[in-house]
Amino acid sequence: MNAHDAKSPATVPLSVMMFLEYVIWGSWLPLLSLYLAETLKFSGGQAAWIFATPAVASVFALFVGGQIADRYLSGEKVLLVCHAIGGVLMFAMGAQSAFGPFFALMLLYQLVYVPTLSVTNSIAFHNLVGREREFGRVRLWGTIGWIAASLPFYFILKGKTGAELEAARGAIFTVAGLASFALAGFSFALPKTPPSQKSGGDANAPLKALKLLAVPAFGVLFAVTLMDAMVHQAYFQFTGLFLAKAGLPEHVIMIAMSIGQAAEIVTMATLAFFLKRLGWRKIMAFGILGHAARFFIFALGEPVWLMVGVNILHGFCYAFFFASVYIFVDEYFPRDSRASAQSLFNLLILGLGPFLGAFLWGEVQNAYTTAAGLDFHKLFLFPAALAVAAAIILLVAFHPKEQGSAQPERSAA
Repeated sequence: MNAHDAKSPATVPLSVMMFLEYVIWGSWLPLLSLYLAETLKFSGGQAAWIFATPAVASVFALFVGGQIADRYLSGEKVLLVCHAIGGVLMFAMGAQSAFGPFFALMLLYQLVYVPTLSVTNSIAFHNLVGREREFGRVRLWGTIGWIAASLPFYFILKGKTGAELEAARGAIFTVAGLASFALAGFSFALPKTPPSQKSGGDANAPLKALKLLAVPAFGVLFAVTLMDAMVHQAYFQFTGLFLAKAGLPEHVIMIAMSIGQAAEIVTMATLAFFLKRLGWRKIMAFGILGHAARFFIFALGEPVWLMVGVNILHGFCYAFFFASVYIFVDEYFPRDSRASAQSLFNLLILGLGPFLGAFLWGEVQNAYTTAAGLDFHKLFLFPAALAVAAAIILLVAFHPKEQGSAQPERSAA
């Protein structure tokens, strides 16, 4: 058996790590907008500021979190510290009712949580023998974790109304806090992943990652990732409202949106197969066009079963584009700046893209809101068109060189 076919001994602990990482996120994000609006009675503007906190945290993750993981502290220790603090902050948020303290706690929480998304990827890539082949199988446990996080809330929220329902929504912070403590403790069981600075190398890992955007393929992928992240934001910003208008009860919406995560399990498990046969450009383009197809179908508005069923494309979009981007970054970026490179693309996927998208889609929403309500038919055509444009740019301009050959000084020729 050669090295490419060997199975990594750390597969199980890495899978548990991914499971818990996304249990945490999936516990609070899908229902946060309802909690802010219906339980805390925050205004739309206040909610927008809270949803903008990941953008700030993504910048921090790039210039501080990535630097620490690449240069100073082992990956598993970063997870231990961040999730221990995150668990405390989650419980503290559940006890707040005023905007100021809640916003401050959410910002602090994002500053410790967002860096762990890129650090978990770096830990996995560092300890997998066949990264391209095995990462999808490990990462799919994150998707399983997201789905698992949604299931308890079906029972927590079912049958509750009024003040009882408002109070029950606060369980999102309890579940997320407990999962954070669980992952902090499990960090002791993870394989050692020391910082990987090379002697005599660039001491600033984030700047080294940024310099590589001078490589044409990286620059194109950077721009396309930003566009697709903006499209992705439209899914989280409108799907819950759209399905509610379609008549789905609140305790079912979270399950309906998890259909995409269920599909993601299969897609992630087969990602290596498709990457090997289709290549980076086609796989990523298919992932982006999945967004376009979903929004074009959403624009139809009916039948309800199709509006729910088309959420299956969400997993296809995530695995084929975003997961492929993470694998590509690990394959092509220098070893001693990979955590920072992961953070750079997380800045787009979790920060800048959603931030710009939130304001863009907010303006589109305002433009198509009348006395009769929001015109979803016209609204959904905008993210669909942006996705088509991103796919065309990728297919035309994205031409990565062989691994190890993409360096800024060589791309000038």
